[in-house]
Amino acid sequence: MPTEAAARPDGQPGDVRRRPWEPLQSRNYRFFAACDVISALGSAVSFIALPFAVLRIGGSATDVGLVATAETVPFAAFLLHGGVIADRLPRQRVMVAATVAQAIAQAAAAGLVIAGLAQVWELMALAAAASIGAGFFYPAAQGLLPQTVPRAQLQQANALLQTGSSLATIGGSALGGLLVGAAGPGWGLEIDAMSFAVAAALRAGMRLPALPAVEPAAMIQDLREGWREFTSRRWLWVLSLQMAVIVAVSTATADVLGPLVADSRLGGARSWGLVIATFSIGAIVAGLVLTRLQPDRLLLTAVVAVPAFSLLLFALAVPLAVPLDTGAAFLAGVSVGVWGVCWATAIQREIPADKLSRVSSYNALGMRGLAPLGTAIAGPLATAFGTSAVLAVSGALVVLIPVLALLLLPEIRQMQPRVAPAGSRHHAGWRRVWDSNPR
Repeated sequence: MPTEAAARPDGQPGDVRRRPWEPLQSRNYRFFAACDVISALGSAVSFIALPFAVLRIGGSATDVGLVATAETVPFAAFLLHGGVIADRLPRQRVMVAATVAQAIAQAAAAGLVIAGLAQVWELMALAAAASIGAGFFYPAAQGLLPQTVPRAQLQQANALLQTGSSLATIGGSALGGLLVGAAGPGWGLEIDAMSFAVAAALRAGMRLPALPAVEPAAMIQDLREGWREFTSRRWLWVLSLQMAVIVAVSTATADVLGPLVADSRLGGARSWGLVIATFSIGAIVAGLVLTRLQPDRLLLTAVVAVPAFSLLLFALAVPLAVPLDTGAAFLAGVSVGVWGVCWATAIQREIPADKLSRVSSYNALGMRGLAPLGTAIAGPLATAFGTSAVLAVSGALVVLIPVLALLLLPEIRQMQPRVAPAGSRHHAGWRRVWDSNPR
């Protein structure tokens, strides 16, 4: 399989249009992608099922927001610790342990809902337990992906991963809508629990070489080192903070406002499942395009794509008929898909490999730091001012923030990929591991 030697002399990948599927030649990448797809399927089912589980047991709009908040607060609280652990220990093992914890928590929630015994506080507690697992899983996953393919294939690897996950989300959203309508939301949560268990078993089958040893250091020292790496790049920390507002808006829409609109004015869970599935189709289209096209200015491409997400918010604010809502969801999915692939690839290319999990955790904490606030206040704001007004204001913010970013950060317009990350301890060893592309 070609490695970095297959890249152009300037360090950029060659003609990716002729080899967009090349990451799939790596056994470890195939395992990584398969686990991600399986987890995405289960998460999409749960995404539909959980808010309707809360409503089914008599919960209010505020209760839906509280459960959604319980899913986000522990994630943010444990991200930084997860980043340090993932840069110290084998990332694969960290991910397996975290996924097992998520499976157990979701199975317990499913059992309570199916038995008719669930209460809102119990769903909050179990959502929080699963979220702790996610806090350890995410930085490990961000650091592990570049170990499965050569650096020249990172964008294709991210794009293929997004495409597969989005396909799984379509199937999961459709299945979630059908399950909630026909059998009840508890069975949707049970599907999610099983997907975590299967993904953990498969992920244990990855065979990665031992990485160069990391010098022992105190947790606080590792955190400081990651913080210095994160704050030394203005584009990284400023965009993380600006995107925090957009992530809060999107999380509130997906977890609270969207289901409320669907439940009251669009016909319920099946309509919301269709909207989410169409959103995923848009992300698939973006992923497929980005397996063949490789923009020189990844940050500019990512930021310019963001405002299109507002179309979904404006459509739900009216709300338009379901077919028009799905059209807006498709364009929003393209927007998020382009952002996700380009942003992830930019970070993976620019950050030294032995600090990637820690920097990814700071990035995720910055971008998702306001998500708990968004889900917590979405219900009360919708009650006080109306769901449509909250969605309309949110859409305006999604348009304004990227414009400000383009005006304030010239590096967004100017940055082009570097040949290789540098300046990290054990850098040469990590490069050897990276370029060897173990299968």
